[in-house]
Amino acid sequence: MEGLMHFLQQSDAVGGSVALLLLLMSIGGWALIIWKTLVLRRAMGDLNRAIPAFWDAASLDEGRARLGGLDRERLLSLLVDAARQAPAGASLATQGAADSQRTRRLRDALQQGLGHLQFGQVVLASIGSTSPFIGLFGTVWGIYHALVAIGTGGAFSIDKVAGPVGEALVMTAAGLAVAIPAVLAYNLFGKWIGQCEAQLEGFAHDLRELMLEGAGPATLRRQAD
Repeated sequence: MEGLMHFLQQSDAVGGSVALLLLLMSIGGWALIIWKTLVLRRAMGDLNRAIPAFWDAASLDEGRARLGGLDRERLLSLLVDAARQAPAGASLATQGAADSQRTRRLRDALQQGLGHLQFGQVVLASIGSTSPFIGLFGTVWGIYHALVAIGTGGAFSIDKVAGPVGEALVMTAAGLAVAIPAVLAYNLFGKWIGQCEAQLEGFAHDLRELMLEGAGPATLRRQAD
């Protein structure tokens, strides 16, 4: 830490900007990691509880009512509302077979729900892929200025080179420290999102089949796979 502080004190505006950028990327990345962990864990838990509860209902209205307290991210509610929505107005969206319109609404609702779960993935991927290079740039810039200062002073020795170069290498380590959590979180979140997507796609398919058959008590009372 002492070496990093000394490096920042001796660096120019470019070096300070690189350090500030890495700090902001680290803060933003960790804030996003914490938020997405809470959202995705809550979404997976709600799906595991809400889907069986919905299919155990005696009617579509009862199933929708049960989702109110179990579907906190409104992933399933969006699909049910889209399936129940009655076409209105005179537009291209209301023309065509009723089943085709329902399929389109379910697809749009599914994409909306997945978009909510995928929010921030691009930011994590960008942080994980760019921060090592930003840190490396800070190291190169710091070594350059250190060598220029040593050359201007006219005195050359190993100890005069090793100190500034070692301090500059801290920027590379800082870039890696920012990148590694972002990459690990991105991969883990991708796995969780894939699990949620599989459940949502299955639910949307079963819901479409239910609406084709008619949402009577006999057809609705079944358990999710």
